[in-house]
Amino acid sequence: MSSRASLSKKPAEVATMFDEVAAKYDLTNDVTTLGQVRVWREAVAVAIGARPGLKVLDLAAGTGTSSAAYAARGAEVVACDFSEGMIAEGKKRFPELNFVQGDAMDLPFEDATFDVATISYGLRNVNDPDLALREMLRVTKPGGRLVVAEFSRPTWKPFGKLYSFYLDVAMPAFSRVFSSDDAAYGYLTESIRAWPAQEELAVRIQEAGWRGVEYRNLDLGIVAIHRATRPE
Repeated sequence: MSSRASLSKKPAEVATMFDEVAAKYDLTNDVTTLGQVRVWREAVAVAIGARPGLKVLDLAAGTGTSSAAYAARGAEVVACDFSEGMIAEGKKRFPELNFVQGDAMDLPFEDATFDVATISYGLRNVNDPDLALREMLRVTKPGGRLVVAEFSRPTWKPFGKLYSFYLDVAMPAFSRVFSSDDAAYGYLTESIRAWPAQEELAVRIQEAGWRGVEYRNLDLGIVAIHRATRPE
């Protein structure tokens, strides 16, 4: 089942939404996460183990900010996104990166191409996340790895109440000031609420064919990094 079954936007509308927010996307993310997105990005780079000789697929790469961080560590990175606007903005900022437009549910790559497939804060915006997980499995080499960073569920109940207030009140206020389309961030907040908790996502990754699934919570579970391996 799609994680977005209860959401109002269709895939084409989501693509258009990301096209429209591309220019201010990274700035808005910095502001709405109070700068924590930079800490989370570093944690993902460590989980990937980005280094020379490693071929990485960065799916839902957006403007390539994360891809550039992996490439700076020496990895060979393909930055893949379905939004033309995001890719156009990314090529202006990071002309050295290899950008490819592609659908997470039908990736334009051969089987067993990458050492690592990763996606940060984009899996919940795919129409069929389970199909995307299977596609990532297909294009990853046997023994290769999956790294998924996604918003998740706070693990401490009192903090969860504060986080709900932030999603409902503070985040929309920030997005109205800094984003080119504050309605888009209303949708993204809705998608965060609809996304499964850590354990459920771990099960779905396992069901997609990955093995050795584990996860690490960041900031009391606001974000979780799931890791898994493609069987040999």
